[in-house]
Amino acid sequence: MTIIANTPTFKRSLLASSVALTLMTSSQSFAETQGHDSDIETISILGKTYRNTATKTALQPEETPQAINVIDGKLLEQRGAQSLNEALRYTPGVITETKGGSVTMYDTFMIRGFSITQSYYDGLALQYLEGWNLQPQIDPIALQQIEVFKGPTSVLYGSMPPGGMVNMIAKAPQQEQNTALGATLGTSNLREATIDSTGQIGESAVSYRFIGLARKKDGQVDTTEEERYVIAPSLDWALSEKTSLNLNVYYQNDPNMGINSSLPSSGSLFSNANGSTSPSTFVGDVNWNSFEREVLMVGYKINHEFNSNWAFLQNARYTDADLFQENTYSYDSYDETTGDLDRYIYSTDEELRGFTIDNQLTGVVNLAGVDHHILLGVDYQHMKGESTYKSYGATSQFGTFNIFDPDNDMIDRDALVESASYTDIITIRQLGAYFQDQVRLNRLVLIAGGRFDAYKSKSDYSGSYDYELITEADDSEFSYRLGALYEFENGLSPFINYATSFEPVTGQSSFGESYDAETGEQIEAGIKYNSADYSKTATVSLFHIVKNNVVISDPDSADYQDQLQVGEIRSQGLELEGRWWITDNFDVSASYTYTDMEITKDSDNGLEGTTPIYVPEHAANVWSNYHIDNGLLNGTRLSAGIRYVGEMQMDATNTEGMVPDYMVTDLSLGYDLGGISYSLSGAELNVSVNNAFDKEYFTCYDDENCWYGAERTVEVGVKFNL
Repeated sequence: MTIIANTPTFKRSLLASSVALTLMTSSQSFAETQGHDSDIETISILGKTYRNTATKTALQPEETPQAINVIDGKLLEQRGAQSLNEALRYTPGVITETKGGSVTMYDTFMIRGFSITQSYYDGLALQYLEGWNLQPQIDPIALQQIEVFKGPTSVLYGSMPPGGMVNMIAKAPQQEQNTALGATLGTSNLREATIDSTGQIGESAVSYRFIGLARKKDGQVDTTEEERYVIAPSLDWALSEKTSLNLNVYYQNDPNMGINSSLPSSGSLFSNANGSTSPSTFVGDVNWNSFEREVLMVGYKINHEFNSNWAFLQNARYTDADLFQENTYSYDSYDETTGDLDRYIYSTDEELRGFTIDNQLTGVVNLAGVDHHILLGVDYQHMKGESTYKSYGATSQFGTFNIFDPDNDMIDRDALVESASYTDIITIRQLGAYFQDQVRLNRLVLIAGGRFDAYKSKSDYSGSYDYELITEADDSEFSYRLGALYEFENGLSPFINYATSFEPVTGQSSFGESYDAETGEQIEAGIKYNSADYSKTATVSLFHIVKNNVVISDPDSADYQDQLQVGEIRSQGLELEGRWWITDNFDVSASYTYTDMEITKDSDNGLEGTTPIYVPEHAANVWSNYHIDNGLLNGTRLSAGIRYVGEMQMDATNTEGMVPDYMVTDLSLGYDLGGISYSLSGAELNVSVNNAFDKEYFTCYDDENCWYGAERTVEVGVKFNL
């Protein structure tokens, strides 16, 4: 099958397998791979060590009894996506860029109403410094595709929110030689150069891939810059006919990553008699504004096939990351009658070292004439990190800052005196053992699995004034999943699943009590559809998620630092999505999401009946492509999309108003330059315009922390395939 060579799992015709996988990615990918009739080609693109995010096996997305979205890397390139946030903009059930368009150093998004703080890269967790700012951020240049799995996934991955997960699949080495050089210019003084080279090394059993990127641009707010350098080499080595080894490195250096601050709602989202801010308004200071991040990840994957039925995969990675920032923040210090804002000066110096490993044994066992496709796994992760926080008092000692007449050159670095220093030492260990059984009875697919986790974490926070606070989490949890899908001859495949999740919580309440682990459960039912000619696909999904022992920021505490364990949150709704190839040259994909989310149990915090922030009741999008394959414009692609996000609550208490809904239009144009001259064969032009009509929109944490959405951007790129 697609994932484990020579493993007879859920067999279909070779053509059907190839086309069905493509349909779950992007329409562009579908156009490029139509007519390919070999699973071997699919393996070569993704690599023998690839595993499906939803099952860690060869089960195709359309066969899996759970909602899944796959976003192809080619589509990300067409849209000019420069982050995971931007890549997920058109995914149903996902709300991205919760800190607007100016804060780009984080991938902040929600799935089915639940915040996702940790993503996955090639099946392993991207470890981050919980409670702080250090979070690895994979650039789309390194990605073959992105897989979004909806609902609880603790059964395979351990600690996880119940809304879902995102797994970014790295580009794998290919045997066929190709080198692509790219250059892009755009608004905000964007300058970008890329290289993606792959091929077999001589006549050896080794194939390589080398990916490089250099990007520099102005940030959305005044005086800021964003700068990034990426190097990602990898090797595939066929040690024997049955054993393959992948070695991979990902290095990223971000010398400048824009801002990490917000604006009050009065004067931005809401009108103010004193004036108005703009998307470029900066509330920081050029003399104290830095955000530097460096990430190195070194990993390997080894796959061994014992025979035609059994195979073993070991996937491991070491992470070494550092971050330093100098910044200002404000809390409860804005005078909306004047526009004056008092800011507090601080810095953080953060680092983490981590190791993750996942061992998977897959095989087929025949019981009573029925093939059971078994997955057995053990994974482990360890992370130790440290953050040093220093404060330097308020900026008012240098003068009065006004958001309507900002002076971003007020702080005198030489005059700063450290007022306090605190260090937080964080350790996390997680050991999990899991199993899964997949069965196909003619047209019926059944899946069941369970997992046991032992999780420990500790935070040792100490510093000035002899302050010390040690908080720990020590949880053992069992998670499980049951699912079924039936494939009718007419292309309809109804499915149903039940799955659970857990998330340990480090810290303690204001009463000195440790928090219980957050647990979740989902029941989901829906229908998937593939037409006989694969020109139409659709998925309808109804979901009901309940999360217990939920910890949120206390809206009554200073700077929201205290936490509340509120009890229970329910998220339920509907996701509709489909794609239709109206002609061989014209396709349209669309989705709609309805989400009804509410805090349903809260004994004494006053939040029962409220809706969490960042959860619109309605969201929808549409994307279309038109390909011209004759005449003077032969090789031209015209694409357009519209994203709609409904209104959202301004704050946790639902008392400060609503953040208005918005609709954004994106455009893209591609052209094969070989149509101009044979000498330009292999050269491609891509123009992407995001927020084409420069729509002004917002996201908010509360009335003192709002962010402007991303302004209009225009990028013109040329890629040469050598």
